[in-house]
Amino acid sequence: MPETSSFAGDAPAAAGALTETEFLAAVRRAEPRIAVFDFDGTLWPGDAGSGFMDWSIETGLLRPERARTLQARHAAYHAGEVDEITICGEMVQIYSGIPENKIRDAADRYFREHVEPHLFPTMVSLVRELKAGGAEIWAVSSTNNWVIEAGVRDLGIVPDRVLAACIATENGLLTERLVDVPSDEKKAEALHRSGVRPDAVFGNSIHDLAMLEVARFPFAINPNEGLLPVARQRGWPVYFPSSSGPA
Repeated sequence: MPETSSFAGDAPAAAGALTETEFLAAVRRAEPRIAVFDFDGTLWPGDAGSGFMDWSIETGLLRPERARTLQARHAAYHAGEVDEITICGEMVQIYSGIPENKIRDAADRYFREHVEPHLFPTMVSLVRELKAGGAEIWAVSSTNNWVIEAGVRDLGIVPDRVLAACIATENGLLTERLVDVPSDEKKAEALHRSGVRPDAVFGNSIHDLAMLEVARFPFAINPNEGLLPVARQRGWPVYFPSSSGPA
């Protein structure tokens, strides 16, 4: 998901936010049987989709001409000329023609080296606690499914419970055919299609708003400037977790 922002450590933004003890107590009181987590900004402080894109260019995974195209489109997104759903789709379609197993190996390496060291320890512990208690855990993200599936594997979240930006594979090769791009209203739609009626949803961005709204217990985690005022207006619990390292 290209648009993320972290307020962790910012006193004005954190005013009125729950402490770690208060946050965990609120989740435990909710006793969610189905819990849904966004990834970027919620389980870690950065943007794994854009990070994987940059890393793909630096390592040569993407050919130079494709890299230039993607960088230009990403710049247009930040200039407000390309919408969220379109750019998230293009950020997976750019890998068409590459063997799926090669992309998955790359995503595993990228996650281990650049994302895993910065996961929010409290959020990781919470996912494991809920799962150990029998809760059904889902991950929903507009970042590509290769990175998300690599990222939640150690948390015990199986691929069938990952709803992320993805493209079809034919004969072992990635194609340009989009399967899904869950962002904004499409996050809630993806949950609905999968028959998921979440008790608790944890998200950080205004792009998570639609799925937060369908939860009985919405939690704004590390909310960015788009989500924070909405969460405060609606009285949703707000929590700013600490990272285990710099993003």
